[in-house]
Amino acid sequence: MRTPLRNASHQLWTALLPFLATLALWAAWLGWDQHHDVHPDGSVSGPYEAWQVIGLVLTLLAPLYWAASRQNIAGAVLGITGGLGVASFYDWSDDSSGLFVVGVGMIVAGSLVTTAGLALGIAAMGRNGGGHGAGGGTD
Repeated sequence: MRTPLRNASHQLWTALLPFLATLALWAAWLGWDQHHDVHPDGSVSGPYEAWQVIGLVLTLLAPLYWAASRQNIAGAVLGITGGLGVASFYDWSDDSSGLFVVGVGMIVAGSLVTTAGLALGIAAMGRNGGGHGAGGGTD
């Protein structure tokens, strides 16, 4: 049986680690690419390529799975959503138009819905005997 203090510490870690992992993954996938691409026809795109965003999303599945398989759905969702919100706000806050706030809001809303659905599915699989992967256990 877990003590309340140990349970609170467990809940904190299963939210904090996905948050920190999300910040690190944003920096690794998106943080280094800050220039827009100008095409021959004069159109501008970027600063990110599709493969960078897809890579970020796919690698975020690991911390999401880690937290959700430990039955901390709120920690998984809030850790990753918070991490994406903080990282995108920091990365885009130099936009002088102020429209970056709309983009950050879209990132947070989309992340909240997506991670909640995935975390609920992962937690349900774990409760129904789907196991916890290589990590095992619920600690």
